[in-house]
Amino acid sequence: MIGLQCDLVASWLGVGFIHGVMNTDNVAISGETIDYGPCAFMDRFAVNTVFSSIDANGRYSYGRQPQILHWNMARFAEALLPAIHAVRPDDVEEAKALANAIPERFRTAWFARMRAKLGLTQPGDGDAELIDGLFDQLETHQVDFTLFFRALAMLLRGEGDMLQALLPAPDAMAPWIAEWWALIEREPAGPLECADAMDRVNPLYIPRNHLVEAALADAEAGDMTAWRELLDVVRQPFVPRSEWEAFARPAPEGFGPYTTFCGT
Repeated sequence: MIGLQCDLVASWLGVGFIHGVMNTDNVAISGETIDYGPCAFMDRFAVNTVFSSIDANGRYSYGRQPQILHWNMARFAEALLPAIHAVRPDDVEEAKALANAIPERFRTAWFARMRAKLGLTQPGDGDAELIDGLFDQLETHQVDFTLFFRALAMLLRGEGDMLQALLPAPDAMAPWIAEWWALIEREPAGPLECADAMDRVNPLYIPRNHLVEAALADAEAGDMTAWRELLDVVRQPFVPRSEWEAFARPAPEGFGPYTTFCGT
């Protein structure tokens, strides 16, 4: 179960998803995402992003989700300890050790997810520092989280226009990109193969909040066309289609801050 939870939350973070109300009654031992009414996806990266109207203190913000995962699993373990002690008292300490190991186990799952997003196939010297440093860079330069990884793949194909369009200046992330490129060069596959692998795990389309709001407004007025089209797009998030170009664009200037509600 712990492995399922770690993989699940790493998957959320990998696509910029924020559950919004990740308390203990909204966590399934099956490792499925449930009861995520006030959820949303980030556009520009910010580690403290919160969308839920009830989360005034950022308890379930993007960057806090791994800590909440640990807290929830610790509460589950506490509930089981009396039963464990009644059947096999010696296993109590093992259960505690499993709960205490969750942060490191999550970090392993997270690094695996991020290496795949960055086109890196194996752990190696420098990749942990590269991954940790990336998020400061994304927040400093207010980069669109989803499009950034697709732009890196395009850079490997020799096309840098997409990345430049996301950055405030041509050299905004130059040192980080140079470090990433050095790690790509040690990969057994070539740059084009790495780019294709990245596109298989980095979505181009997500349910962006301005699109969701527009589709909901039309639906409330009785027109489900936009909603059905958005649903069709996000079911096929990885392969570009020219007719879906608008669905890959970030929110227009002036959209936000965005707030979601339980029951959305």
